Amino acid sequence: MTGLLAGKNVIVTGGSRGIGRGVVLGLARAGATVVTCYRTEGEHVETLRRELKDLGGDHRLVRADVTEVADVERLVAEARDTGRPLHGLVHNAGVISHVPFADLTPQEWHRVVDTSLTAAFLVLNKALPLMGEGSSVVAVGSRVATVGIPLRAHYTAAKAGLVGFMRSLTKELSPRGIRVNVVAPGMIETEEAEKLSPEQRQAYAQRYAQIIAMGRFGRPEDVADAVAFLLSDRAAYITGETLNVDGGI
Repeated sequence: MTGLLAGKNVIVTGGSRGIGRGVVLGLARAGATVVTCYRTEGEHVETLRRELKDLGGDHRLVRADVTEVADVERLVAEARDTGRPLHGLVHNAGVISHVPFADLTPQEWHRVVDTSLTAAFLVLNKALPLMGEGSSVVAVGSRVATVGIPLRAHYTAAKAGLVGFMRSLTKELSPRGIRVNVVAPGMIETEEAEKLSPEQRQAYAQRYAQIIAMGRFGRPEDVADAVAFLLSDRAAYITGETLNVDGGI
């Protein structure tokens, strides 16, 4: 993938952990210059900063809550201040919780939906003036959007909303030469798995290996490769699509 995105400048939201971190590092290795954001300080931010420095390039990390307009404006301003056009935007930021629908509060509904869906509107709305012919937008959705899952009605609604949002933008932005797509991961193993005991991890793996055709969990790099492809010129005639990266669920 080296050089696939050489010379391209990309914003990635929610880039310090999990899938987002894998995407940020994958795009940087592919030659892109990345501006990414995180919501809370911590060792995860510092290690990402060091990894990006080792890769070289003018990568930038910004503390921003993408549900807040002022923070989004600051994030986009950081990309604008590079003095280069914005070739790509990856909306990855998202949160999840497991709540029975009967117990789901309006506050928790808004926390999850606003981070995944409303923030996608805010970030793209503010970044659009920096984008032009040949730019690409990728939203990180979820395979759950089309299959549903118990205890995650709010999360499923947010990710399904992203698909509809991106489809509508496809019709509106294609005449401007801007492509819009969704990458929908399935079961991806991130650093969150490290919090489980060996017994819990084994039980979890055995449970889901039965429904994943490839017999394993995905890795953040698997998602990063799909995102990089859709951002690249090799996907110049692909727009309005949802690419499932799920190992065959």
